Amino acid sequence: MATKGEGARISSRLSNRAMAFVLAGGRGSRLKELTDTRAKPAVYFGGKARIIDFALSNALNSGIRKMAIATQYKAHSLIRHVQRGWNFFRAERNEYLDILPASQRVSESQWYLGTADAVFQNIDIVDSYDVDYVLILAGDHVYKMDYEIMLREHVETGADVTVGCLTVPREEASAFGVMDVGADGQITKFLEKPKDPPGTPEDPNLTLASMGIYVFNWKYLRELLIVDAETQGSNHDFGGDLIPYVVKHGKAMAHRFTESCVQAAPGANAYWRDVGTVDAFWKANIDLTDFTPDLNLWDRDWPIWTYSELMPPAKFIHDEENRRGSALSSLVSGGCIISGTEVRNSLLFTGVHCNSFSSLNDSVLLPYVTLERSARLTKAVVDRGVTIPKGLVVGEDPEEDAKWFRVSDNGVTLITKKMLDVRAGAL
Repeated sequence: MATKGEGARISSRLSNRAMAFVLAGGRGSRLKELTDTRAKPAVYFGGKARIIDFALSNALNSGIRKMAIATQYKAHSLIRHVQRGWNFFRAERNEYLDILPASQRVSESQWYLGTADAVFQNIDIVDSYDVDYVLILAGDHVYKMDYEIMLREHVETGADVTVGCLTVPREEASAFGVMDVGADGQITKFLEKPKDPPGTPEDPNLTLASMGIYVFNWKYLRELLIVDAETQGSNHDFGGDLIPYVVKHGKAMAHRFTESCVQAAPGANAYWRDVGTVDAFWKANIDLTDFTPDLNLWDRDWPIWTYSELMPPAKFIHDEENRRGSALSSLVSGGCIISGTEVRNSLLFTGVHCNSFSSLNDSVLLPYVTLERSARLTKAVVDRGVTIPKGLVVGEDPEEDAKWFRVSDNGVTLITKKMLDVRAGAL
């Protein structure tokens, strides 16, 4: 039983009076064929999880028990994952997780027109949660963050909106929505992908970039959404319309990610990744094979919740010259069978089967990939359920690879079933 003091601390948490609204409708076209059948938030990451699990886990670990997920583009994979992996919320404990597909709730011809419109179309549902604060989250980034700290800062500063910010090198900031802030942290300008980003008060070579995370008082945001919906020429977008409006007419404050990030270890780097390109997706997964990765998936104090299939342990078989089932500096998930294959610096998702005389180097294999005999993959990403044919060599001849597969600017080869079918038909 909690003591009186402990009960007071629990009830004082702002997360008890907040909800998380996760925007998960985007395709993520820069991930190319990885999002042909699934939305970007549903893309696999880290051996077991999906990208959306990070935003949802941060909310859950922060104490938020009311969540909504707005979906639109090819949402079936995402909805199925959430139904299977996030079905433990109990209404009798005042816990809710609603999935809100674009469903023409406002008119028969209108889907979600923008990020703000996705919330506007569900105002009645947010009202039903009876919350004081709404946390708007992008569902397509990989990071660990305690939202309770950001909520407290929002209340203490009396802000109309608090924007989560990353500190990035100024020369890289043109890819983000960026902020010019005063010494007190108040945002004076909000600029979408400017050619000449402003520096920070402390360092002109650094810029504050938006993480796509916003905290609002719900009453304030509710009125803002209604006004925006009636505004001609608005794109109905948080970054493009609502945040610049609040900066000009209200009080917008910047919250720095370093203040609330959950570090892998004391003194470790603040970890946040937009895995929105094939290169970024490959690197973020391969980085997990480092001796001490900046993203700690083994942290039991801040776990990443997800749907876990019932699978047997990974199995390694054969111990002969050139036919040894082994894995070095790699992550190998449950249900994998490494049969006479040498695996190095690679990440294997659930149920991958690798056969004899094959090798994997610096590669990411999504669930249920099969590697036939004598195949060699280097610096590759293989989509779910693909069978790599016997003797296929990828990653050693970029020109040959590019005939059949997608080769990124940094030399990562993406392989899908459709690509292999085209190759098989041509040979």
